[in-house]
Amino acid sequence: MKEPIRRLDRRAEAALLKPVRLVVAALILRPGSPETQGIDEILICQRKPDQPMSLKWEFPGGKIEDGETAEQALVRELHEELGIEAVIGRRVAQIRHKYRNGGAIDLQFFVVDQFDGQLDNRIFNDMQWSPLTALPDYDFLAADLGLIRDLSEGKLL
Repeated sequence: MKEPIRRLDRRAEAALLKPVRLVVAALILRPGSPETQGIDEILICQRKPDQPMSLKWEFPGGKIEDGETAEQALVRELHEELGIEAVIGRRVAQIRHKYRNGGAIDLQFFVVDQFDGQLDNRIFNDMQWSPLTALPDYDFLAADLGLIRDLSEGKLL
């Protein structure tokens, strides 16, 4: 007796149709100070309560628009989010992450250690300078966790 053909789960079907979102993020660094015992610090930002994945910590950045390079997108995003004109440095990591809902992102991280202007929080719930070693203490987005571990262990910078 033949078995009936099973339909794909609609969620699995929808996941196959979702394109991979291309995203960039900045690792904005500043040299350590006496308060941090000379340990370099990085800017981290917290999502607002009304956003998806609310109150999670992340690095500033966003989606690459059609016709933009990753670097151009990051310059635009940092201007929109923080009001700065950033000099984009080297790419230090690229991660492909698949979320439980089936969505996937391709995320590139770039060093930014030079920018013009004062940091102005335009979209986040909170922004903080954190020593690299303290990054695991924050509740970061799932896509960032491997990077957080490597940064806190001094492996990438």
